[in-house]
Amino acid sequence: MPVIRAAEAPIFDTPDAHVTGYTSPSRGATEICTWRLQIKPGTQSPAHWLDHEETFLQLDGTLHFSVAGEEIALNAGDALAVPANTLFQIANRGTQPVSAIVCLPVGAEGTLANGKVVGVPFWAR
Repeated sequence: MPVIRAAEAPIFDTPDAHVTGYTSPSRGATEICTWRLQIKPGTQSPAHWLDHEETFLQLDGTLHFSVAGEEIALNAGDALAVPANTLFQIANRGTQPVSAIVCLPVGAEGTLANGKVVGVPFWAR
């Protein structure tokens, strides 16, 4: 049974986020990938969609989502399921980093709003 210890979980940094990888195929998962997403203050993700549903569980602060043109504020303790093939963007409009737990099926691939396929996120491989 795969166990991912906090001290051994891989870290992935992007210009706008800090990601702690938990479950993924490279760490023994066969169906669900999970990670902790920490978005830096005053930043946002590129607009994109995934070919599978992606879920977010807000841990602290507030994240702002634009999902198919609808604006949604997610506060600590809230959860959101973004439907497959739905354009969305995530923003941290605050002054502190904000964290969420994210779940995505193994093998799910992303595409940017401009049509560029970016594939499976590094932390979900």
